[in-house]
Amino acid sequence: MKHIHSILLLAGTAVILAACGNRGALQPAKGEALPPPVYGEMKTPSGEDLLVPSSQAKPERSDELLRRSEKRQDDEFDLPPPG
Repeated sequence: MKHIHSILLLAGTAVILAACGNRGALQPAKGEALPPPVYGEMKTPSGEDLLVPSSQAKPERSDELLRRSEKRQDDEFDLPPPG
């Protein structure tokens, strides 16, 4: 019985902690500033701008399907292992 109470207490604490997240706009901590603008940029990025991944960090997926079989070109660097 004591085991069940401790599990319920732990589950209730987890639910309460999960529900108390901040839903407002992101702001730097007091006394801190956002990072300086990147070289070449005129303005400092906002918190929301910093959360959006760049195209390098999240490249687009290529969904091009193979429509016909093609013979592979010879690769002069595709050598068998030595030995």
